Amino acid sequence: MNTRTQIMFATVLSASVLSAPALADKRNNSGLYLGGSYGWFKSHGGEFDDNNDLFAGTLGYQFNEYFAAEAEYLDFSEFGNDDEVNGDLKGVGVAAKARLPLTNTFGVYGRAGVYAYSLDVDAFDESETYDEVSPFVGAGADFRMTDSLTAFVEYNRYNVEVDEDDFNGQVNNDGPDFDTARVGMRFQF
Repeated sequence: MNTRTQIMFATVLSASVLSAPALADKRNNSGLYLGGSYGWFKSHGGEFDDNNDLFAGTLGYQFNEYFAAEAEYLDFSEFGNDDEVNGDLKGVGVAAKARLPLTNTFGVYGRAGVYAYSLDVDAFDESETYDEVSPFVGAGADFRMTDSLTAFVEYNRYNVEVDEDDFNGQVNNDGPDFDTARVGMRFQF
């Protein structure tokens, strides 16, 4: 990158950061929003210990600057011990979100909800599918870049269940826990 490009990039970035507070003041603190995020997860639990990428899409409604409700689709993809135990997890989460605005453009929040999932497990030459619902919790921080666009970083904890009686008792835990970290953007209408 040459010097002229670096100066232009720094100027645009500085102008965006400095103008964000003024733009965020015009923001309507309620309304529908769409979001997308990409992240990483670490699964914990016996044969399911692994880490991989995570993708999520979100549809939410902001009631005011403090409260929102969200529905999201999460795709954890495949995880597990590739030799003997593999899982494939996808599902839909519904959450309530409480936000504490620290400035006009920056806030922190907590989330709690339920995750309705489908977990396909292939282990020891057997296959099972688990369709269950489990609770989850999370926390995050967001930065309002414009009156419609918000960037966020978020941590969530999920748990899924595997019946220990399946797979001839060879799976030595009742299901993995998932620690997730992700970054994303939300667009409010």
